[in-house]
Amino acid sequence: MAGAAETGDRPHIPVLLRPLLKAVAPVTGIWADGTFGAGGYTRGLLAEGADVVVGIDRDPLVFDMAADWAGDYGERLRLEQGTFSDLDKLAGEPLDGVVLDLGVSSMQLDLAERGFSFMKDGPLDMRMSQSGPSAADIVNHASEAELADILFQYGEERASRRIAKAIVAARAEQLFETTLQLASVIEKCLPRSKPGQSHPATRSFQAIRIAVNDEFGQLIAGLEAAERALKPGGKLAVVTFHSMEDRVVKRFLQARSSVGGGGSRYAPQGQDEIPAFHLTPKKAIGPDEQELEENPRARSSRLRVATRTEAPAEATDRKKLGLPGLALKGTS
Repeated sequence: MAGAAETGDRPHIPVLLRPLLKAVAPVTGIWADGTFGAGGYTRGLLAEGADVVVGIDRDPLVFDMAADWAGDYGERLRLEQGTFSDLDKLAGEPLDGVVLDLGVSSMQLDLAERGFSFMKDGPLDMRMSQSGPSAADIVNHASEAELADILFQYGEERASRRIAKAIVAARAEQLFETTLQLASVIEKCLPRSKPGQSHPATRSFQAIRIAVNDEFGQLIAGLEAAERALKPGGKLAVVTFHSMEDRVVKRFLQARSSVGGGGSRYAPQGQDEIPAFHLTPKKAIGPDEQELEENPRARSSRLRVATRTEAPAEATDRKKLGLPGLALKGTS
């Protein structure tokens, strides 16, 4: 959910909210906001006419932060702690729409004690659900080869082997406990960033966060759960923040919106399969100039929207979705 909020006195800004609401209009019936966060999408949907929104999040902190306003909506807003991979079960009824805003929220980034950011010192945690193995567990106990795979496959970090070797050497002297400890080791492995470039630790922190939270496994399971939950005519809207996420969402929707080929003179036409989604629109929507001025964190965001058909829900062949190799381990 990167980019969904700002710090200090600045308002929490849900990324691509205006084009999302336009693409899914008219907003009616029962919706699930699978990444509730600061509640920006939920409030936007309720303002546009949703009868009920089920706000789902794995992070219990977000519901504490919403306590001062959530009650204003009465029975129109229902909050459920859990992962969006279970959104069909958590919603408990067919849905008219699903919104997913992927990644880490800027609320989480801005809280040093959550351990997501290399800009503030805090415990090396990164757990969205605040339970299970932490980033420190991975950094301190994964093998050098495992660390290199995580950094390369989830962060597309070209210096993954060099960084993994440095991490293993450093932890032999002292185990990692804080974000700045780790960021310092990573920085020493890479050239100093030039003005306008991202921090040297950006890719590595992204990769470790993805591993801690099984973000790709959750993403595919969440898309499949949305397919199961949506009524015919229901809308699925997904906001992504980096190219790997967007590639997976794009390929999932392409796979579930395609029909059988037309055949040729050498091969007979196959039986057409009814697509589970229609792409509406066919291409991703990016931020406009107004969005970038209001929220610079939106610069890499992409919105994809699809409309559910009457076709039965099916499992997806994950090997065809462009997932990193690590995310495919253990899948059938």
